[in-house]
Amino acid sequence: MRAVVYDVPGEFTVCDVPTPEPAPGQVRVRMTAAGMCGTDLHLHEGQFLAAFPLTPGHETLGVVDALGAGVSADGSGSPLAMGQQVVVNPNSSCRACAYCAEGRPWLCDGFAGIGSSTPGGFAEFLIAPASQVFDATGIDPDLAVLAEPSACISHLMDRLDPLSGCSVVVLGAGPTGVLLTQFLRMRGASIVALADPNEYKLELAGSLGDVHTHVVDRVEIESSFSALLATQGHAFDVVIDATGRAAVMERLPLLARNGGRIVYYGVADEADLVSISPFEVFRRELTIMGSFTEVDSFPDALAAFRSGAIRTDGLITHRYPLADYVAALEALRSDRSAHKIVIVP
Repeated sequence: MRAVVYDVPGEFTVCDVPTPEPAPGQVRVRMTAAGMCGTDLHLHEGQFLAAFPLTPGHETLGVVDALGAGVSADGSGSPLAMGQQVVVNPNSSCRACAYCAEGRPWLCDGFAGIGSSTPGGFAEFLIAPASQVFDATGIDPDLAVLAEPSACISHLMDRLDPLSGCSVVVLGAGPTGVLLTQFLRMRGASIVALADPNEYKLELAGSLGDVHTHVVDRVEIESSFSALLATQGHAFDVVIDATGRAAVMERLPLLARNGGRIVYYGVADEADLVSISPFEVFRRELTIMGSFTEVDSFPDALAAFRSGAIRTDGLITHRYPLADYVAALEALRSDRSAHKIVIVP
């Protein structure tokens, strides 16, 4: 089969590798689409728990191609059949450590990810444990391919619960920001604002859900935030960064009301640092939290899809075959017209 293979950070080829066979308890999925996100840029640089050699691709959609011995059902206990459309949860934990026993498997010291620590979906076939495969029958493929980022958002929604009546601002109108606004509304947020320098992305977000959109300047961040507050008329109960940009993240307290919650959700570079006044956090009783990923939230994301609460019309703007992975990576890095990029093996 053909696959993207990194031998070391920053160096990859699209080459022929052996087609994997499913072991007992595993499923082989023939890939039909794999989404790209900012995490793939970090993996390209050797960050985000990357283990080499590496085939990335953690937002995966495909059809069941082969079942290992003893496999008859997916991670929800639903029957699995050849040719069935499925999505794959890339994340797993040991289920035995203190964190897993506490019900927080995403903090597990043995946390592993398909597409970061084991071969992922930028390939023609993918092997996954049956417990990490989920039925996506009947879900539009352009929606189903967004199951992984939506599951991560579902995990964040659980961490932020309760959200009923809260005012929330999201910084960053990429695919994650657009999905975040819809999940926030679904979970009861009373006001949701979305801020970004890219007016095209804001326009698309506004067409998909009830969100207040604001254009911000990449350089004049403080004045942009002041204008946002003036337009909105209030500070926010919850402030979520979905940019991963340190210059934005260290200014988030400007948007939070006293007692507010600030979420670092976008993936920053591992070397980045931010400067925040501890006295301000103390005096204003601010909560600063991170939200890393998920392990058990795929059923919640798929239920949201099936309910019709989440829309992604027009979100996928670029599709590339495996052979054009170089172009896809460059579009992800620098093409401001690119919203969601999908690899189609």
